[in-house]
Amino acid sequence: MPGARRAGFAMILRALTLAGGLAGAVVTSQFPEFSQQYAQRLGGAVDALAEVVADFDASAAAVGLSRDQALAQMQGTAFLERRRADMTATFQRYDRLRADLAEVEGQGPFMRAYHAARLTDRQIARAAWAAYQPAVPIHFAGLSFALIGFLIGSVALGAVLRLLAWPFRRRMGA
Repeated sequence: MPGARRAGFAMILRALTLAGGLAGAVVTSQFPEFSQQYAQRLGGAVDALAEVVADFDASAAAVGLSRDQALAQMQGTAFLERRRADMTATFQRYDRLRADLAEVEGQGPFMRAYHAARLTDRQIARAAWAAYQPAVPIHFAGLSFALIGFLIGSVALGAVLRLLAWPFRRRMGA
């Protein structure tokens, strides 16, 4: 009977490994479409921030100040200090998002995956996720990502399950 128990246990491990692979395939197959929606929202965010930055710079220039000089003059009250901090954060976010957009704009899903670290703005990701509709990928990129996810999921879950099962192998006659 120990051989039958071992065979049953191995079958369960294989089934769970397959489930891990399928879960990985489902998740990663969605990346091409989600990253496309993220990139579109990223472009919109950069456009919106560009207007804010241009308006601030125009106001500063109208009184003969550079951006830094205008920011330096925003002091003396709690409101002005807060506004200076907000505008500084806006300028930094604009620069970061503009650089991110330069890397992913016009790129296909494989290059967006290569630059995935550029797809990490929380506000944009939340907005893209809220509007995102999962789809069955029947194009090359979606199927490629599904295959990669299947392999990663299978290997990762299989390794974890084998590691967890290791202490029990002696008891089952291994």
